[in-house]
Amino acid sequence: MPLKPFLIPQGGPISSSILLVILGPTASGKTRVGVQIARALGGEIISADSRQVYRGMDLGTGKDLKEYGDIPYHLIDIIDPAQEFSLFEFQQRFREVFQDILERGRIPILVGGTGLYLDAVLRQYRLAKVPTDEVLRQKLAPLPLSELVKRLQKVNPRLHNTTDLLDRERVIRAIEISEFKNESDFSGFLPEFQAAVFGIRWPREVLRRRITERLRERLRQGMIGEVKKIIKSGISFNKLDFFGLEYRYVGMYLKGEINKNDMFQKLKAAIHQLAKRQETWFRRMERQGVRIQWVDGDRYPAETILGMLKNERSRVDF
Repeated sequence: MPLKPFLIPQGGPISSSILLVILGPTASGKTRVGVQIARALGGEIISADSRQVYRGMDLGTGKDLKEYGDIPYHLIDIIDPAQEFSLFEFQQRFREVFQDILERGRIPILVGGTGLYLDAVLRQYRLAKVPTDEVLRQKLAPLPLSELVKRLQKVNPRLHNTTDLLDRERVIRAIEISEFKNESDFSGFLPEFQAAVFGIRWPREVLRRRITERLRERLRQGMIGEVKKIIKSGISFNKLDFFGLEYRYVGMYLKGEINKNDMFQKLKAAIHQLAKRQETWFRRMERQGVRIQWVDGDRYPAETILGMLKNERSRVDF
């Protein structure tokens, strides 16, 4: 759906629901930019990151909590790793936080790189609250994982998150959701808002260097120890594999399947691939009607965005 243009009133109370969005691939610096803009405009950050919702997964997910300082943030550290978190729940929680921020006279700023979460908000996905189907689950119980995956891919050939295919319970739940037919049980629409979407971009080779340097720093800060602590809390290696990237490869290292150098090299390559997939997703969003205004990460992106917003509102007579 086409997005409405974003306008910030020149002084006075906020007269309409507005949403700023700062997106970008991993290691693009979007959190820092979002915080700078929030500080300048009196805003609060809403995270659009599918892994930062989990407590205790800090270095592996790149939370960078020190970046926020005194700026309030939301949808970070809200559940334990053993719990499930779905796109449906993200959309519900976003709606609650968004409305709360507006009611307090602040500006909500959605910041993240999980394209599905961003798209679910900006294009207002209609998601159904799907109940557990015990009859279906009994039918699926004896089937091997490979057969479950085939069934899911048949009913939903455009899977958003292929890591779900590694976990039996998640595959069964995905089948349950994909085969759900009661369209009268939709969660309802998100609130109406005006949106301005800004993307942080870097030259490919520069972004690759930033990813590599950031990975080295997170390892120095104790990312392996963080994963050990998660395992000690009762999280299985299979669950770690579901969390992907850092947790998958550090888990392989801790199991003795790869050495430390191989872990670093394989993980670095996997994060580079993630950045490419994120950029592909953002281009897909643009093709489907989301207007992203791109700014260069090495040219004072926060100041550039604030200037663009100022110029936009100066053309409107309030």
